Amino acid sequence: MNDRALADVNPAVVEDLVDANRILYHFGVVDGFGHVSARHPGDPSRFLISRSMAPALVTATDLMAIHLDGRPVSDNGPTPYLERFIHSEIYRARPDVVAIVHSHSAAVIPFGIVPGATLMPVSHMGGFIGEGAPVFEIRNTAGLNSDMLVRTPELGAALAKSLGSRNIVLMRGHGSTVVAFNLRQAVYRAIYAEVNARQQSEALKLGAPIYLTPGEAVESAKANDGQQDRAWNLWKRAIQERGLS
Repeated sequence: MNDRALADVNPAVVEDLVDANRILYHFGVVDGFGHVSARHPGDPSRFLISRSMAPALVTATDLMAIHLDGRPVSDNGPTPYLERFIHSEIYRARPDVVAIVHSHSAAVIPFGIVPGATLMPVSHMGGFIGEGAPVFEIRNTAGLNSDMLVRTPELGAALAKSLGSRNIVLMRGHGSTVVAFNLRQAVYRAIYAEVNARQQSEALKLGAPIYLTPGEAVESAKANDGQQDRAWNLWKRAIQERGLS
């Protein structure tokens, strides 16, 4: 790592953050765009994220630390992501959040652009979606002529407000952001948000889906949280076989 602010970070955390970028690319959740972060394990007022680059190409030397106001910790460091305020303002608003994934995954976007459509959990793997994903409308803060990007603390704070206490928020015409209590859980949620969206879209072609009840969603999410390493280890092997690790 070139960033001296990361010198005291456990190498296992660094490895997981690099792998998270590669896994999300492998499953098509991110492509040349999107990003994943983790709160600094030794300093909750900072978070770790890659410099501005394609996720599949991230290595340990590309990671950097950022303050919760969006400022890089190290002076004269690499260029950070423009939308780092997605992460900084959610971490600021949600002390319980330890990891965040922002993506533009294709199947999720339609649920944020069709009035009345709501991303709902259709199977136990999507239980973390709970009672439905809220939608962040950037026009309410940025007006009618923005570039749709969360490029300021004000927009990041508005996004965090739309997220509230939920695990996922859709961003109209843009993508989605998921939060979690650890990095592997965040990757799981980002992947299965996309899977759930595809399943829900297919079900809607057949008729009115039977969604999980709030109680089923809670219990399913608990059960899946206990199996994180099972999926993570498989996904890690997949990126190794593909030459991404």
